Amino acid sequence: QVQLVESGGGLVQAGGSLKLSCAASGNIFTVNIMGWYRQGPGKQRELVADMHKDGTTNYGDFVKGRFTISRNNAKNTVYLQMTNLAPEDTAVYYCNANAIEITDTMGSTYWGQGTQVTVDS
Repeated sequence: QVQLVESGGGLVQAGGSLKLSCAASGNIFTVNIMGWYRQGPGKQRELVADMHKDGTTNYGDFVKGRFTISRNNAKNTVYLQMTNLAPEDTAVYYCNANAIEITDTMGSTYWGQGTQVTVDS
């Protein structure tokens, strides 16, 4: 199994910044993609950003240059630096990873437990 543990959520004022971290651990052979999704109140879960181990990134349209995703492949850790936060960014942020376990040949998708980000106006 692969476990994802997030940290860094919290309460911030509009215009502020937060940095989220997520570390993958367990029986890992490789982690192909690591990223972040979010789910706001009454909304569907949506992609915030993800990053392939080769450095390729994808961002949700709403990010608009405010967030930056980065990875430390050696530590199987992904980060999300969020700046210029707005109340509409309030959501539970979930770490997501596509990883291959040592005993497997195909990747599986894993989710963290989520970390709350609240932006106060």
